[in-house]
Amino acid sequence: YLKTRPVCKVTFRLPTEAAKNAETANLVGDFNDWHRQKTPMKKLKKGSFTVTLDLPTNQEYQFRYFLNQKTWENDWEADKYVPSGVSSSENSVVVV
Repeated sequence: YLKTRPVCKVTFRLPTEAAKNAETANLVGDFNDWHRQKTPMKKLKKGSFTVTLDLPTNQEYQFRYFLNQKTWENDWEADKYVPSGVSSSENSVVVV
């Protein structure tokens, strides 16, 4: 949490096991209007992905990972899960 602003630096990590040998991963959620290409993640040497965002505090954000521009994956350690409203799948939620 930043002392000077109501913002928290949140690091999203997609572990190697969840990445399923993906070449690319994008973070998609409320914070970027669910734009599939707006927030690319950095691939690390062992196959995991990471990205850090500044998010306003006292809110909940729904999100998912979009792998190889075709497959959706949830965060296995999300704060909670909610129905996506699009299909029978759920969205991950981070509470800031």
